[in-house]
Amino acid sequence: MSPVSALTVLAAGAAAGAINAVVGAGTLITFSVLVALGVAPLTANVSNTVGLVFGSVASSFGYREELRGQRPRVRWLGPASLLGALTGAALLLTLPSSAFDAIVPALILLGVVLVVLQPRLARRLQQPHEAAPTRRPLIWTGVYGAGVYGGYFGAAQGVLLIAWLGSLLDPDLQRVNALKNVLASIVNGVAALVFIAVAPVDWTIAGLLLVGAVIGGWAGGRWGRLLPEAVLRAVIVVVGLVAVGILVAG
Repeated sequence: MSPVSALTVLAAGAAAGAINAVVGAGTLITFSVLVALGVAPLTANVSNTVGLVFGSVASSFGYREELRGQRPRVRWLGPASLLGALTGAALLLTLPSSAFDAIVPALILLGVVLVVLQPRLARRLQQPHEAAPTRRPLIWTGVYGAGVYGGYFGAAQGVLLIAWLGSLLDPDLQRVNALKNVLASIVNGVAALVFIAVAPVDWTIAGLLLVGAVIGGWAGGRWGRLLPEAVLRAVIVVVGLVAVGILVAG
């Protein structure tokens, strides 16, 4: 890999880490850059997942204040993310990409719509969310589905998680975003372990993405948490729509 290509991958990793901390669609940047540089799509996808996993961990650390008091939620929803990631990684390695890629734009668009409607839904669901036992299976199933999607491809899984959790679990977007970062870290970590074991990882690419993603994830976690809720919501919607455009065009 040439020095210019290496710097490009490093910069893309930093941008992806920052966007993943705030929204969760940074994988689209790095995946597109790698494919543009001539990397095979499967290798780009798995190297992406391995390289960006520590960026998710760094962004979770940046949101540690918003994570206070959410340990029960992590214990409850973490297994859903873990199982979803295993399912998604298995699908990536066994099914033709066309079978799953066809519904990805629709899933992201649904997430964007839910983010827009989330304040209204939260007002209608005003009771304390954990006090509604009938809602728990629905929340768990949605997190599992986002884990399947994240284990398969990963781009914009954060949009889906924020939309789902913000509508059904907690109206505070910053706290939801902090929880999203932890759940995404679980998904990315599990998928990365599977890919390291059985898939073609390009370790040069993964290493460059790792360094960039940690820097970007820390920066996004440090300053992204300071964004007003309206700005954060707007960023989520814009990134989600851009993600749909890239996937449809690609």
